Amino acid sequence: MIMKVIFLGTPEFAAPFLQELINDPEIEVAAAVCQPDKPVGRKGELTPGAVKVLAQKNGIEVHQPASLKTNEALVELSAIDADFFVVVAYGKIIPKQILDLPKYGCVNVHPSMLPKYRGPSPIQWAIAQGDAETGISIMLLDEGMDTGPILAFEGISIDGEETYETLVDKIHARGPKLLSETLKRLIKGEISPVPQSTQGASISKLLSREDGRIDWTKTMGEIDRRWRAYQPWPGAWSVWNKNGQVARLKILKMAPTDFEADLPPGTVAIKNNRLYVDCSDGTLELLEIQPEGKGRMSIPEFLNGYSEINGAVLA
Repeated sequence: MIMKVIFLGTPEFAAPFLQELINDPEIEVAAAVCQPDKPVGRKGELTPGAVKVLAQKNGIEVHQPASLKTNEALVELSAIDADFFVVVAYGKIIPKQILDLPKYGCVNVHPSMLPKYRGPSPIQWAIAQGDAETGISIMLLDEGMDTGPILAFEGISIDGEETYETLVDKIHARGPKLLSETLKRLIKGEISPVPQSTQGASISKLLSREDGRIDWTKTMGEIDRRWRAYQPWPGAWSVWNKNGQVARLKILKMAPTDFEADLPPGTVAIKNNRLYVDCSDGTLELLEIQPEGKGRMSIPEFLNGYSEINGAVLA
């Protein structure tokens, strides 16, 4: 039996899951549903998401409704008569009238061990909180936020130097195959959906640019975890009050150090052409910086033009 699937997803994170379904001879991806193209860059050029690009490359029809709550969207998707809707990082709420369309339900991929870290930022949240493990949950969607019954899951370890990008790589190495296998088992009646427990449930919030602002009163470990979690967006940054002018500094690389400046949190110390900033329990060394409106710089390059930062308090 060839399963007919409609894939709902938009960004780069979702593309490997779509590729897995395209490659599977037992699955027909009949259509892809993506968010509308968005303006990118200084010129604001409308740019398609990775899922749209991949779908078009493979001759798959693409739908980009501004909302799934319209009768037009309902008519278009119901006409395809899909066995499954597969949802991976689509980015919008899916109304009940759409959830009810496929014969076997809407299957969602969520990169956490549900019910922990429901919501939009589970990967970043797991790293920032210092978890030793996260996972991939395959579930049936309901009207709640990641509250549907679980079909399958697989644990993934989080290393001490894990970043958002390296953890995404781990998820991509195992998640797409888990998805395709789950669809096949579900349609054969080999899986019984398991309701989620209410114990241990938590929500990961949608990240904003402000989340990347470093709070130097935190510990070295907390700052390091958030720096790793928030690459490449919203990044890690701090504010320098430079001669009455507020300048934003993006911190591109940092590392713990044994050097102890023993200064108030956020205070900059320069020693041997190296730049240190104190936090609540020690000192961090900054290795690469990008001043607002400038390119990335090594610390020697930065100090060549901004040596007056010595003794400043970042906030």
